[in-house]
Amino acid sequence: MAAAMALSSMLLTTGCGSSDEGGGDAKATAAAPEGFPVTIDNCGVKTTYDKPPSRVVTIHQHPAELMLALGLKDRLAGTAFPDSAVLPELKKDYESVPELAEREPSFEKILDAEPDLVYGGYGSAFDEKEGRSRKAFADAGIDTYLNREYCGKKKVTMKEAYDEIRTIGKIFGVPDRADDLVTDLEGRVAKAADKVQSEPELSVFVYDSGDKSAFTAGGKSLGTELIRLAGGENVFADLDDVFGDVSWEQVVERKPEVIAIYDYAGAGSVKEKKKFLLSQPALADVPAVRNKRFVVLPLTATLVGIRSAYAVEDLARGLHPESFR
Repeated sequence: MAAAMALSSMLLTTGCGSSDEGGGDAKATAAAPEGFPVTIDNCGVKTTYDKPPSRVVTIHQHPAELMLALGLKDRLAGTAFPDSAVLPELKKDYESVPELAEREPSFEKILDAEPDLVYGGYGSAFDEKEGRSRKAFADAGIDTYLNREYCGKKKVTMKEAYDEIRTIGKIFGVPDRADDLVTDLEGRVAKAADKVQSEPELSVFVYDSGDKSAFTAGGKSLGTELIRLAGGENVFADLDDVFGDVSWEQVVERKPEVIAIYDYAGAGSVKEKKKFLLSQPALADVPAVRNKRFVVLPLTATLVGIRSAYAVEDLARGLHPESFR
């Protein structure tokens, strides 16, 4: 990644585009940079970029981290809604970007930052009820991009993470950086998966949140693939959704050997989640609870972005620590 971020590139100029949602004509430009114009169809919104965007607001942490990993700090005009601790190598750059809000900022707050692109991580970034629809931004002359994980209900895999990186690289005129970053992440995943290839598969229950029922990762989630690559099997891989609620009786029946706890702001601390799981009499005989086998993952590490590659190694170490000694 360090090599990818250090790559030299031409000086990117102010960016703008035009979408089919009524964003207006692209601003006039003397000469389009090499590789432009670029047209991207993102979740049904087609946008043509005549230049790389120059002032970007990211809503949610993982889009900001992706941009920083591509060496695009100077393009960030603001970010919002940090979910968890930032990757150590990106922490300094992340903290240098103005934080517009602890959660999703208002439409007006975003306009104050004068962006030419808003890049959302979750579907809530463009919540129509909150006045932040993609059309509202287009009407204000601002382009939008939504993380591909929220473009539909299909199964999310590592391919989506790599495609997301390459698409952002294309939008900003740094495709070589994106390719190098993907190569680095693919190598990281392959190395971790290789180490646990001969280990017996362990059953894993993902605990996101919930007390009356358990909110967990289903078969369409990226988490299911991360667990598989790390030498495990999601006990709710048959749940036909990205996330969903299951009963505690179902958890008991499936006897997970390990519990992967998703850690993020606003859903209770990891300490609180462990205390809850360990205090439930009904769960006492579940192998993971009985043996206190927990693996903690930042929620950002389970989303389409750069962190998912790191999550494979973290999970593999948690499931099969003997393979990393």
